[in-house]
Amino acid sequence: MDFLRLNSSLFCKSQMNSNEPVSVSVLTDALKHTLNQTFSRVWVQGEISTLTRPRSGHIYFSIKDEFAQLSAVIWRTDAERLTFDPRQGQKVICGGFVDVYSQRGVYQLVVKQLQPIGIGAIELAYRQLHEKLKSEGLFDPDSKKTLPRLPRKVAVISSPTGAAIRDFLQVLGRRWKDIELVVLPVKVQGQGAADEIAGAFAKLAKLNDRPDVVVLTRGGGSKEDLWSFSEEKVCRAVYACEIPVVCGVGHEIDVSLADLVADKRALTPSEAAELIVPDRNELVQNLIAAKSRIARIVHQGYLRAKEDLHQIASRPALARPTDIIDRYVQEVDQLEPRLRESAASMLRLAERDLSGAARQLEAVNPLAVLARGYSMAMKGSAVIVSADQVSEGDVIKTRLHSGTVTSTVDGVAQQ
Repeated sequence: MDFLRLNSSLFCKSQMNSNEPVSVSVLTDALKHTLNQTFSRVWVQGEISTLTRPRSGHIYFSIKDEFAQLSAVIWRTDAERLTFDPRQGQKVICGGFVDVYSQRGVYQLVVKQLQPIGIGAIELAYRQLHEKLKSEGLFDPDSKKTLPRLPRKVAVISSPTGAAIRDFLQVLGRRWKDIELVVLPVKVQGQGAADEIAGAFAKLAKLNDRPDVVVLTRGGGSKEDLWSFSEEKVCRAVYACEIPVVCGVGHEIDVSLADLVADKRALTPSEAAELIVPDRNELVQNLIAAKSRIARIVHQGYLRAKEDLHQIASRPALARPTDIIDRYVQEVDQLEPRLRESAASMLRLAERDLSGAARQLEAVNPLAVLARGYSMAMKGSAVIVSADQVSEGDVIKTRLHSGTVTSTVDGVAQQ
């Protein structure tokens, strides 16, 4: 405070001595200059509150403890360099300088560096982005593409001078030689590495002759060294790639977010090569073994078929085929007399039934009555049974046992 008063008195010395008033902007500029010089580099610890993010890209918030609070701002250029996402309620350490916002006459902390308390900035950023990508389904197993059985062309995104690509190429060449390889050199750590990796995926999408599989790889390192493979732009580039992606970053214990987004994760660069191509020697041995199994199965099948054919050929039906025909002929010969006797018996019964029916018909035949001296008179087609049916002068016909008599009615008598 003594230093503050000293600067103010020096700046306003002539005005103060003459008791002349100064303008608000002059006094504010003096305070601003004094604060900038006095608190040019400070570290403040507290909890973030009232955080806002306008479209300008700046971040406005307050840093507070149980007794006081301080307005703070992170300008867009510094905000873009943050590795994690500041959130309400986070405990942080702010590094920057104290400034005066002249338009409102308030002082604020201009934050140039921001560190979370209790967990590293890299680890916090990893967890935040992991939660975000997981909620969007970028880790969903159903979205994973299947690797080709034997790729014709492989693209590798890695540092061209690192140990990772040497290990990868060594294992790939040992396992399978007849494969086309395209290397897209990129930075694998440091400023701009994530942009180069994402750009390499963009180049792949423009190729006319696209590879069958893409390998994204680098060797081991610290979390900071591997951070480029956990940046959001890299993860989204891996997810958007239409070609199956194998990611082999670091060692077995290292898990980048790109590993989780990729279609297949390899524990090491060497394992990435083992995942994309089979071992040629192992494949040849498997083919030889398969050939032997197939030959054995075919030979066993041949022997079984031969035995079955022998058993079938030895059956009587094939060994003596006429025996069955002779047996059936004998059965027919035995059945013929029985069939004839049965047919004759049925014929006699039919003749007897027919004679009985004839006698019954003859008994009711009206012509048989005529043979005993009776006749039947008819007018037209109607049989005359009553005198009412005819009149004098009608022509009638009388049916006799033998022949017909036509006559004219001279008179009709009613009984």
